[in-house]
Amino acid sequence: MDNEIVNRVANSKLLTIDLEEFYPDGERILFDISDWLYEGIILKENDFRESLQHHDWTQYKNAYLALTCKTDAIIPSWAYLLITTYLSPYAKKVVVGNLELLETSIFQGIINNFDFTVYKDKPVIIKGCSSKPIPETASVMLVEKLVPVAKTIMFGEACSTVPLFKKAR
Repeated sequence: MDNEIVNRVANSKLLTIDLEEFYPDGERILFDISDWLYEGIILKENDFRESLQHHDWTQYKNAYLALTCKTDAIIPSWAYLLITTYLSPYAKKVVVGNLELLETSIFQGIINNFDFTVYKDKPVIIKGCSSKPIPETASVMLVEKLVPVAKTIMFGEACSTVPLFKKAR
């Protein structure tokens, strides 16, 4: 009698996608522009431009930035565009919004460039647990791309999954 323990999960045809494995390195920064506004609420173009010219942009090398204004100021759209002209030589990505939107934008690029052909007619598990801030929207985008190709889609861990989709026969 053979008492060898067999890992049936490792030997199965299940393919696991762990979005955490695709989490790119780089600091995430919420960049508040209100400090560059007069009394935190008024954008004076000349002062604003001068502040931008004297700021050390090199500190954002290889970082991901979400531009925001924490005050109730009305910011003209060109202001964010102007900041981006200073950031683009250094930052990996710049968005206007919060850190969740930033992560969503990062993962949108990753998922859109993903090769889904390896999942054609295969059972797929989207790993559920993560120690990194993977936005829920990333999993939604992933499912959208998998539905046309995968045989089945499950969510969770191989030992405990929630079935999401099964291709009709």
